[in-house]
Amino acid sequence: MKSVWNLNEKSKGQLKVEVDVQAWKDAQEKALDKLIKDVEIEGFRKGQAPKKLAAKRVSEQSVFMDAVNLVANDAYVQGMVDHKLEPVAQPSLDVEKMSAEELTLVFDIVVKPEVTLGDYKGIKIEAEDTEVTDDDVNAELKSLQENNAELVVKEDVEIEVGHTVVLDFEGFKDDVAFEGGKGENYSLEIGSNSFIPGFEEALVGLKSGDEKAIDLTFPDNYHVDELKGQPVVFKVKVHEVKARELPELNDDFVDLLDREGIDTLDALKADIKDVLTKQREEAEKDRVDNLLIETVADNATVEIPEEMIEEELDQMFQEFTQRLTQQGLNFEMYSQILNQTEEDIKEQMRDDAGKRVRSRLVLEKIAEVEALKVEESDIETEYGNISEMYGLEIEQIKQIITNEQLTYDILIRKAVELVQASRA
Repeated sequence: MKSVWNLNEKSKGQLKVEVDVQAWKDAQEKALDKLIKDVEIEGFRKGQAPKKLAAKRVSEQSVFMDAVNLVANDAYVQGMVDHKLEPVAQPSLDVEKMSAEELTLVFDIVVKPEVTLGDYKGIKIEAEDTEVTDDDVNAELKSLQENNAELVVKEDVEIEVGHTVVLDFEGFKDDVAFEGGKGENYSLEIGSNSFIPGFEEALVGLKSGDEKAIDLTFPDNYHVDELKGQPVVFKVKVHEVKARELPELNDDFVDLLDREGIDTLDALKADIKDVLTKQREEAEKDRVDNLLIETVADNATVEIPEEMIEEELDQMFQEFTQRLTQQGLNFEMYSQILNQTEEDIKEQMRDDAGKRVRSRLVLEKIAEVEALKVEESDIETEYGNISEMYGLEIEQIKQIITNEQLTYDILIRKAVELVQASRA
């Protein structure tokens, strides 16, 4: 087969393939043999009529179209090999010439874009201060106090923001109770915004034993269609008002936390400072590493085809829905709560998707320019590390992660390490 490749803008081009005459004729013959199996001719069982007779009942165009399907993939693959093309999306197919004697196919293809590297060695990234101050430690202590606070019933006090209220409530629309609008002995933290706007605010100032009718309007984007934008009345009765009381910061509080090897307040403060320091140092390292790769990617010149970004968006959205599942949610629930569609989420991810694709392409180019290699020992070591991490047999890991996938990941990591090692 003869093929010609013409690259246009943004990695889009046309691959024109002239199919060998004999291959084209063989494909037509196979297509005809398949089509005549469905031909019914009086006096013969279906598909059993003489080939020449049955062939007259099959249109030449039907034979041609089925034959094209038979040769198109081989033509495409051969063209990829001839011109060393790396497609990044499914091609579209058109027929330029087609007769019994000749076939010319045209594939519109998006290929991996060419990358021109900029500076990727000696990049300087200023590190930020990671010092943990006494105020930071005190803030963490305050958080520990709040997490271990007790709710204490308060008599004859007015409800304030921060109080927890035990109440009965029931919602009515046009004097008729609506489904899902009733609760008994319900605990509600005022200021948590758990209810529709205005409900919690209307409770402020009430006391235990008080009753009140609250006039509200449901938001226009509420997830129940029958209640969207509708005026309702909530009848409430307050049973208890509770306030959070923080434990005192002393050695008894430390005993309450039951942390191994820590039995005094000074020891707790030292431990908090140590933990915060390690967290900040790790976070700063991640920030510097990410900024370094982003800077190297920005220094390069590359036109990213939209198809690659769309593919990355699909991958990112899949990762997002998997995280939701791990949190006990699904996307339908998330979508109803935040009133966001799949398209809305993907649009928010678009910039990051472009950055991820760009960084990956640049790192691939660095690996190529630096002639980085992945040895068999690298692969086996990585399989061993993954096996140990997840407690699975190496053979099980190999069924999940292919050799090719792992080789690529290691190669990209080596490119990252090279850039990091050369940082100024």
